[in-house]
Amino acid sequence: MKTILNYFMLALIAVVGFSCNNDDELLVGSAKVDFYLVDAPGDFDQVWIEVIALRIKADDNDQNDDDDLQDDSDESSWVEIPFEEGSRYVNLLDLTGENSQFLGSEIFPEGEIDQLRLVLGDDNYVVIDGKRSELKTPSAQQSGLKIKLNESIDGGRAYDIVIDFDVEKSIVVAGNSGNIILKPVLRAYVREAASGIMGQVFPKGAQPVTVNATKGDDVYNTSVDVNGNFKIQGMDDGLYTLIFTPNSGYTAVTKTGILVEEGKMKTIDPITLLPKQ
Repeated sequence: MKTILNYFMLALIAVVGFSCNNDDELLVGSAKVDFYLVDAPGDFDQVWIEVIALRIKADDNDQNDDDDLQDDSDESSWVEIPFEEGSRYVNLLDLTGENSQFLGSEIFPEGEIDQLRLVLGDDNYVVIDGKRSELKTPSAQQSGLKIKLNESIDGGRAYDIVIDFDVEKSIVVAGNSGNIILKPVLRAYVREAASGIMGQVFPKGAQPVTVNATKGDDVYNTSVDVNGNFKIQGMDDGLYTLIFTPNSGYTAVTKTGILVEEGKMKTIDPITLLPKQ
């Protein structure tokens, strides 16, 4: 019996040692990436989308030039993060301010994440003035909503990649037909490397408050959370104009010359909105 126990303990030690070695190799040559969904606000009561999966195209450092030229339609080059329950319903308007929806996590070899695809189902709708209207989705989006990223990832590190779904730009009323079409406008960025602006807006009675940041043709939108906080990330560097638009009982405020520097978050002084006279 003692001999059997000794063999068992030796085998257990070997298994544990092998597992630790594998984990070490994973940390050295691979990166853990978490994916999140956020939203720029729109003038709707609710905007619900059915998310089926997230697909990621990643290239590792061992690929040769011929591999880099492969067509994006090559399904073997994509990794899919499906949802165990089949799909997930997300109200995009819950993801403003500093709120986000966790989409999933994956381990990738050191290299580059080139492109993302957010795959939606058919059950998408918007609520306007309490009335539900179905969102028509073009058939060309069946394979997923493509988002270019082209971000390098280093082994032994963890990353957060954020997908920003701009509701206001994504929902289009089609002429006289009355159809409301979902033509998603999305961008993605690595959270820790993202440039941006953050701050706080008072008083609470001025909510809801939208925040618009503009620089030439570049426009970024968000809204404050229940505590008055806001954050816009993934911005290009440069000088921005910020417009804070409260509810109808308060006066909007514009701030100019807000400098965003590459790779840095700019924290502005608190904004106090005044009631209309």
